[in-house]
Amino acid sequence: MASQTNIWTVTSSRTYELIHSSGWRRSMRIVRKILLYLVLLAGTAFFLFPLAWMVGTSLKSIVEIQEPQIHLLPKGLIDINTDGPFVQIHLQPDAAQWRNYDKLLHEDTFYRSYFNSVYIAVMVVVGTISSVSMVDFAFSRLEWKGRGVVFALMMSTLMLPYQATLVPQYVLFNEIHWIRTFNPITLPGFFAGGAALVFLLRQFMLGIPKELDEAAMIDGASPFQIWWWVIMPLCRPAIATISVFLFVGQWNNLMQPLIYLQKPQLFTMPVYVAQKNNLQDSPIPWQDIMAASVLFVIPVLIVFIFTQRFFIQSVALTGTKG
Repeated sequence: MASQTNIWTVTSSRTYELIHSSGWRRSMRIVRKILLYLVLLAGTAFFLFPLAWMVGTSLKSIVEIQEPQIHLLPKGLIDINTDGPFVQIHLQPDAAQWRNYDKLLHEDTFYRSYFNSVYIAVMVVVGTISSVSMVDFAFSRLEWKGRGVVFALMMSTLMLPYQATLVPQYVLFNEIHWIRTFNPITLPGFFAGGAALVFLLRQFMLGIPKELDEAAMIDGASPFQIWWWVIMPLCRPAIATISVFLFVGQWNNLMQPLIYLQKPQLFTMPVYVAQKNNLQDSPIPWQDIMAASVLFVIPVLIVFIFTQRFFIQSVALTGTKG
């Protein structure tokens, strides 16, 4: 009995040493890293699939689009019997139809819609960021009576759904003759539109030490100078995040241009793409719709590429507060 106990003890100790040896731990780290990379690659492929599908469809002919097969790979690379429930999957077209883009780039309405979208998005971002930052400076850095009550009243507007204010806003803009202009979309941003954005930037400003304001005041800086020269540079990560939210939201905005613009000369890219999806056309020109969508996505990708480092910086600053 004692010998069996000793054998069990020796076996257990050797197993423990094997498991906790440096070589075993190194191997397990490598296996975990490989599994992590496989999961990340699968997630990347999953999220990139719609983009790849859009680009591939934009280069196809109308005949390929109407085929009862989902083309993900070049034809002839893998031959699968399409009889029954299985289909052949390809992404690339037989021959790239660059004329889909050439036809699009020769339309005057495309350039006009693109310019309108850029103009509206830039105006909304500039107006909202400038006004929201001033309001947040007053809520977070200045001491004045009733500040908490006013902030609470402003935050209570989040309970109002957008649909509840749609008709009153239209009536107001119609009375001041703003319908069929860009004003109903661009000008409200200059009056700190969006309580959620005010709350987000205010919370970031609250994390900035008040000693910086006091030091600037000792040097003779006014509140406006403190806002511009001290607070705004420190809020660049939060401002970049809000700017991306605003730009993407306004770039994809379809409802407001449909309601307020009402003139083909003022239509934006979402309206332009939606008009191409005309159910009365047979067949529907999906290749033109996807080509316009590819060109429509490019500014969003550019904005994200140039601002992604601010996202990382914002997360790092958030994790080190407190």
